[in-house]
Amino acid sequence: MTERTRLLNIVEATLDEVLPRSGERPKALSDAMRYAVGSGGKRIRPIVCLASSMAVGGSADDARYPAAAIEMLHNYTLVHDDLPAMDNDIERRGKLTVWKKFGEANAILAGDALLSLAFSVALNAPRNVAAIMATLGVAGFGVVQGQVEDLERENGALPADAVDFVYAHKTADLFVAAAAMGGLAGGGSERDIEALRTFALNLGLAFQFEDDLLDGDSPFPREKTEALVRQKTDVALAALVRLPGDATLLREIANSLVGRMS
Repeated sequence: MTERTRLLNIVEATLDEVLPRSGERPKALSDAMRYAVGSGGKRIRPIVCLASSMAVGGSADDARYPAAAIEMLHNYTLVHDDLPAMDNDIERRGKLTVWKKFGEANAILAGDALLSLAFSVALNAPRNVAAIMATLGVAGFGVVQGQVEDLERENGALPADAVDFVYAHKTADLFVAAAAMGGLAGGGSERDIEALRTFALNLGLAFQFEDDLLDGDSPFPREKTEALVRQKTDVALAALVRLPGDATLLREIANSLVGRMS
């Protein structure tokens, strides 16, 4: 079993533990929440959270509840993004979106419930709980800021001066929160957390620029976008040198973004 698979198993087991049981009353809510969180995805944010705990000298288990919390918050944003009032998407990851399967009202409420429950789950972190909760809250607010700014642009066309703001908040904020929460749960120092924030900010930006290449909708020419992916990845990797623990998996995740096919 690879290390990434081991961490993925921790994420899946913890999510299964903290989410409402399938069929739990009200059934529409519990089923919609499990459907939203269990509908695929690479779990890259919670894995970053677990790996960040290890990179400061902690264990993956130290960060399992913050990792589940960041994945729940991430999926809340996806549920709401897919709504007719937002992106009006009917499929995600090859399956019906939550609103299309359970109705708009239940999708809104399922997203609200995932966001609320994420904070209760994060409370189970073994240390630095207040800082972890604050980090989660800042990320949740930041994603909304990025989404509002994005919605104000017609047809998704972002002027150059808005790209940094939208990408930093709508995409990178959750990566930053994942890494910082993992480092805090693992007992990292202020210096360690700052290094993780630098890593994750640039990881998130590289992730978004690479998505632009895959989707063919970059606000920049392809050559510039490719250069931005490499530049942000290099900065992310450089930040890992300052960490006292094993940052191997974080390094692998950063390198895997360059030239990925999906």
